[in-house]
Amino acid sequence: MGLLVKNGEIITSNSRFVGDIWCEGETITRIGKNLEAPADAEVIDASGKYVFPGFVDPHTHIYLPFMGTYAKDTYETATIAALCGGTTTLIDFAIPGRDESPLAALETWKSKSEGIACHDYTFHMGVTRHDSQVESELKEIVAGGIASFKIFLAYKGAFGVDDRELYNILKLARNLGVITTAHCENADLVVEMQNELVAAGKLGPEHHHSSRPPQVEALGTRHLCTMAELLGSHVYIVHLSCENALREALEAKLRGTNVWVETLIQHLLLDKTYAERPNFEGAQYVMSPPLRDKKNQNVLWSAVAHNLISTVATDHAPFDLQQKEMGRDNFTLIPNGIPALGDRVRLLYTHGVETGRLDIHRFVDSASTQAAKIFGLFPRKGTIQPGSDADLVIYDPKVSEKISVKTHNMNIDYSAFEGWEVKGRCDAVTVRGKVQVREGKFVGEKGIGKLLKREATHHVS
Repeated sequence: MGLLVKNGEIITSNSRFVGDIWCEGETITRIGKNLEAPADAEVIDASGKYVFPGFVDPHTHIYLPFMGTYAKDTYETATIAALCGGTTTLIDFAIPGRDESPLAALETWKSKSEGIACHDYTFHMGVTRHDSQVESELKEIVAGGIASFKIFLAYKGAFGVDDRELYNILKLARNLGVITTAHCENADLVVEMQNELVAAGKLGPEHHHSSRPPQVEALGTRHLCTMAELLGSHVYIVHLSCENALREALEAKLRGTNVWVETLIQHLLLDKTYAERPNFEGAQYVMSPPLRDKKNQNVLWSAVAHNLISTVATDHAPFDLQQKEMGRDNFTLIPNGIPALGDRVRLLYTHGVETGRLDIHRFVDSASTQAAKIFGLFPRKGTIQPGSDADLVIYDPKVSEKISVKTHNMNIDYSAFEGWEVKGRCDAVTVRGKVQVREGKFVGEKGIGKLLKREATHHVS
């Protein structure tokens, strides 16, 4: 049948023009002006609206066992929320426990997503220990199309790796041409500082920040970059939150280290005073690394604008208010995460493009194109050109709406951005040419999402 999107202002990371897009057989086949379509084609008139490539969130946790509980979203609820917010591809994390087989963990995550996800997705493969069995399984996983790893320099005793493991994981990744994403802190320091605070009776969520201050994140960032520099590995720092850590990453870049940086929409817009709200409300805003002093935000925005920070993600980890209660008497037991999967794109547009902090092309680049390029999905995803998947977001910038738990699609009983006004609505969203969202509402077919296979592309030249 085919789909024709007419008269929209087509905006990619490097181009902008009014025209038409013809989609057929799941891909974009023609772009031009005054395109004609068969009588049975579906036609969307995008006059007065932007047409963006589908947005890519490179950091989500949909299925996640964590701190004795489980994230609340399913691949159905999460991908519907994502689609209504303009995200058409996400990269989730398959994370084994330290005593678990990576292959077995990956099969668990696949079982939660296959035939359930409403848009396309792939995984970063968590590596929580290193030995010969793990190395053998990781080679098999990479050959099967999972072309990125995830390591933790945090969560000692659960997901964290020691230096011997870190060295060998990065060496394996280099040899396989895989990029390694990393949570950068210092696990031992965090444990010691947590213990000191708890012993002093400082148990509320407002003390979470003190247990993992900016210096600890900066130390972890330097440590990762030093290892990557020694080995020639390619690394990607997830959820960077502060100027201290950014400076370490940029100094490593200047030395020639292959390092990319991600920040979160939460770190651009929320600060640590949210986690200090009274009556345990601050627990809603506990994540790691923590929300930082507001002074960091201008630095992060500037770094995104100049592509010193490549991507803006969510680290979506939905734990509801009852789950947060697990840590009422001890902040170290609060499940970490601030849900934002459905809000990222519109918040970034509102507080980036509309305020002049971000050029509209850099907006597309940071929320879509860069993630697709870094993680081996480009040009299938992340752009609008013939041959790309027909993942499109028709965005009406004239509509204003308010974010609310009452209207969002995430399976979570609060919104971190309750009452915030956003400019723009995702009027229509397509996945491989199939209309999944109309007038901001999910109207599509459930379970059509595909697990995307990626080639390892980060080989050392």
